[in-house]
Amino acid sequence: MTAPLAPVHTSYAPTAMVSTVDTLATEAGLAALRRGGSAVDAAIAANGVLTVTLPSQCGLGGDLFAIVQRRGEAPELLVAAGRAGSGADAGALRAQGHLNMPRDADVRSVTVPGCVDGWLALHRRYARLDLAELLAPAVRYAAEGFTASAYLAEAVTRRAATSPDAAAMTTGGHLRAGDLVRRPGAARVLAAIGKHGRRGFYEGEFGSGLMALGNGLFTDDDLRTDQAEWMTPLSLDVWGARLWTAAPPSQGYITLGAAWLAEQAGLGSDPEDPRWPHLLIEAIRQASHDRPEVLFEGADGARLIHQERLRPRCAGISPDRVADLSDSYRRGGTTYLCAVDADGTVVSLIQSNCMSFGSGLVAGETGIWLHNRGIGFSLVPGHPGEYQAGRRPAHTLAPALVTNEAGEFRAVLGTRGGDSQPQIVLQLIARLLGAGQDPATALAAGRWVLRGTGDETSFDTWGFQGRVRVALEGQAPAAWAEGLRSRGHEVRMEAPFAHPFGHAQLIVSDGSRLAGAADPRSDSAAVGGY
Repeated sequence: MTAPLAPVHTSYAPTAMVSTVDTLATEAGLAALRRGGSAVDAAIAANGVLTVTLPSQCGLGGDLFAIVQRRGEAPELLVAAGRAGSGADAGALRAQGHLNMPRDADVRSVTVPGCVDGWLALHRRYARLDLAELLAPAVRYAAEGFTASAYLAEAVTRRAATSPDAAAMTTGGHLRAGDLVRRPGAARVLAAIGKHGRRGFYEGEFGSGLMALGNGLFTDDDLRTDQAEWMTPLSLDVWGARLWTAAPPSQGYITLGAAWLAEQAGLGSDPEDPRWPHLLIEAIRQASHDRPEVLFEGADGARLIHQERLRPRCAGISPDRVADLSDSYRRGGTTYLCAVDADGTVVSLIQSNCMSFGSGLVAGETGIWLHNRGIGFSLVPGHPGEYQAGRRPAHTLAPALVTNEAGEFRAVLGTRGGDSQPQIVLQLIARLLGAGQDPATALAAGRWVLRGTGDETSFDTWGFQGRVRVALEGQAPAAWAEGLRSRGHEVRMEAPFAHPFGHAQLIVSDGSRLAGAADPRSDSAAVGGY
């Protein structure tokens, strides 16, 4: 087994572990476990801190998806994804010349944020500790300050030129790694949530700011409507295990379908072989090429991963060449965390602004950025995912969980990355289950991600009629680039351990102990509890 190529190691623990993208968040999650909290308590505490320390990636103005499994029970899916306001009007956008939902500085791409309703739904069903206690670390860091990571410093400095709220976090327009950052508005809102629940958020300072910014887009009833909903996750048996992920409106079905197609194509167990990335790439292209047409709220997830739908696509996967999918078609702001407790409860949670700093809009004086998840809506008249009041947009958020076929927990994982999420999760699952790699080796290994043909963001991959290029991370095996080019792929090499290749977290169980690792592409931390 090849040693990891970055300073990352696998951590071990007998019964409990938390893994997040931020050391302060991981510490908050572990503290909740030590006070007798559940894995869900740990996840809420950790996510609360992340909404403070990573405002470019996630926040109270974003959405949340989570998969939770108790020992001996089937996994449950929580979709805390916001709905479009009552004033949503696709016709008005089309009349202004928009072909797609606007992405930046337009409140119409803001849906009612679901994060807080997600916390409350998780807390009601699984928590042991008081909500105010869980949010106390986040309130403290927001009020008293925290030191900026290099990643945050770069993101905030870049945003400060166009955002007074970002500039307020800097000195003279620049934020340096290690500088102290305070977010008093976020502290007020988090404290109000801890004291008053959803009323303290949706009907408090944040809600007032959102209503004013929307200027008629949202109503009081919109904000009173619970944005969180419990659902049944999708699952599929692949590589001797059962994979679980979020149902539509999430794109998680792509991971499951691609894994099944890769197994059928004879992926093998040697990631060094150029055939390995080629078959995974072709599998995910086959699984996802019609995503713009088939993914929307209410789509039949079971049909999307049914073998009758997938099997004909097997014929399009060749070990020697790129498939022509042209006849088949018509940078990110997300964070992922996972936690396991001593009772065997497992949480796979992903929370997001959508794009970096979301819409770029802030609710009132809170300093809380609003996501732009509405970019997942269609403006095609009559499309089942057309922008309409009360609808949820198609979502990139796709947490994952792996059990054995008997339903016993084996792994929990996920990543940020927009359209790259199912691609990265697929590679990690293939390394874990197909190649037998440990968490550190799987996370440190070089990755590929597919991109369109222009200077698009990580939310544009599936709209280029099959004309995608392969971006390879610098530490990928040397044979990959030539092996992929010889099969017809357009390949571009990029820097090693680069942010666009995801910030993943991973915890696995062999039935007797936990093993986890955090992505070396970020300031992550995976730490065992007790």
